[in-house]
Amino acid sequence: MTSSAPRRRVSAFVASLLVALVALLVLPASPAFAHDELVSTDPPADAVLDALPEQITFTYSADILTEQGTAVVEVTDATGASLTEGTPVVSGTDVTQTLTGSASGAVTVKWRVVSSDGHPIDGTFSFTVNGATPTPTPTATASTPTATPTAPATTTPTATTPDATATPSETASSASPLPWILLVVALVIVAGAIVWLFVARGRSGSSGGGSTGTAGR
Repeated sequence: MTSSAPRRRVSAFVASLLVALVALLVLPASPAFAHDELVSTDPPADAVLDALPEQITFTYSADILTEQGTAVVEVTDATGASLTEGTPVVSGTDVTQTLTGSASGAVTVKWRVVSSDGHPIDGTFSFTVNGATPTPTPTATASTPTATPTAPATTTPTATTPDATATPSETASSASPLPWILLVVALVIVAGAIVWLFVARGRSGSSGGGSTGTAGR
């Protein structure tokens, strides 16, 4: 009798553990824990885009109710202006919202749908649209050439400098030798004339002495 009592306590304790384990496995599958959830979006949260997309697509874990007003999407730019066009389109697990206009900076998305169990779910996310970078315009100074006026000034002096920079030796070597030749010829003529005068006087003196001696005899 005394040995069977502890056994009964152990059996009761094991049975309570099994009941608790079954409860933990069954409760998550009950309707209170079976709400649908957002699986993904296109564009995704925190994305950086070059331009506003044409639409946003939400994908959920189960079909979304299609009754009017069960799906609501609000999309606004950094100033709070609305970027949506029309109402969301529900197709099974997907909800698509068309966008319009343009945006620059942060874009905020708020959504609310009714899941397949009739329970509404909602959420918020955002992405960024980069504004177009303006094309820089050329300045007035960039279009005015500065090298054109100085080009002729650098070429003009070089055409007139060769004669001015010539050294005296180059000038002397390039002079004509004709004056020197004429001077030498003139000297030769003068020297010949002087020699001819001396020879002529000598001859006339010798001829005069010979004739006087003959007459005295």
